[in-house]
This record gives sequence, C-alpha cells and structure tokens, in this order.
Amino acid sequence: MASRSGLSTTLDQYDVLVLPGWHNSGAGHWQSRWEQLFPTFRRVQQDNWDTPQREDWIAALDQAINECKKPVLLIGHSLGCITIAHWARQHRHRVAGALLVAPADVERRTVSTVLRRFAPIPSGRLPFPALLIGSDNDRCCDAWRAAELADQWGAELHLAYGAGHINADSGLGDWPEGLLLLEEWLRGVEARRPGPWRDVAWAA
Repeated sequence: MASRSGLSTTLDQYDVLVLPGWHNSGAGHWQSRWEQLFPTFRRVQQDNWDTPQREDWIAALDQAINECKKPVLLIGHSLGCITIAHWARQHRHRVAGALLVAPADVERRTVSTVLRRFAPIPSGRLPFPALLIGSDNDRCCDAWRAAELADQWGAELHLAYGAGHINADSGLGDWPEGLLLLEEWLRGVEARRPGPWRDVAWAA
C-alpha cells in the first residue's frame, strides 16, 4: 500500500487539480475520497455537470491551471480525461503530468448524445508525462481502446481487472491500488526529469 506520508511529501511540489467526469464525482468516488485524504487537492468545478459543453469545460480547466503557483498535476476521470486531452491540444503551460483514469470513449457508437460534443478525441502525444489506468470491463472504454489512447497520447498504461468504470460503483473505497500506482509513476517521472522544476522551461 502507498505510504500516505511519503506520497504527501512527493505531492508537496505540485498543485494537484482533480477533474471529475460527467455528473461530477460523488462522496463515494475515489476522487472525492482522495480529496479528503489530501486536503490540498483542488477540484475543477464546472458550471454544468449534467449537460457538459466542451469549450466551457476546457476554459474552467485553463482558469484553474492559471491560478496555480506550482507545477500542476492533473487527476482526471472519465470525461475529465478527455477534457485534459482537448486542453493540451490548445495549451502547453505549467502541467507537469496527468493521471488519466478510465477515459470516456466519446467516439463509441453507444455513447450518450450529450457527450458527443467532446468528439473527436485528440490523438496527438500529450506535452507532459501521463499514466492511463483502464479496466478490462469498462463499458465506457474497453481495454483495446484504452491501450490505443495510451499509445496515441504517449502515456504509460496500466489495466485493472474487473474494476468497471473505476468509479463509485466499482466499490474501491480510497482506492489504495490507485494511490500506489500514482506514487510509483511519480517516482519514475521525477527520476527521468533532468533537473528541478525551477529549471523546466514551461511553454506558453
């Protein structure tokens, strides 16, 4: 299990933004529980969670990033992951990395009409390190599609087994496996970084 104190120390160098998906993340969702475990995490609030507008969601994320003082770590779920990908196509500044959990395949045939506004999904490589965690039985994004998105975005991939859409219905509680994966991935990102964050040339 991840050491909360050890992970907290690692996270101290970031401003952490949490991006829920469609309908927001309720009290039982691992994103909400992580916010309780790590009070410095900040949720990106959307004006309309139920009828999402792509440009509005991108703008809300951009505003939240602009308010940050440290390098930014994004933690997205579902439609939040797709919002991150759209944001990255338009902007380049201040993001150090992203955890992308159960991205919603808004291009799939059975997707809700309201989510089609977020299609097509950007396919270019993300300008920052990313870890994509998918599930082998996610009805919103099957394992093959998760692997394809990870490849397109240049993200590391981890597939969980039997975790569904990796949401409150998955019964993950605090999702300690996710915290462990986040800690291990961040350790690798930091090991590959050539110097301290102050030496990173953030793109405008």
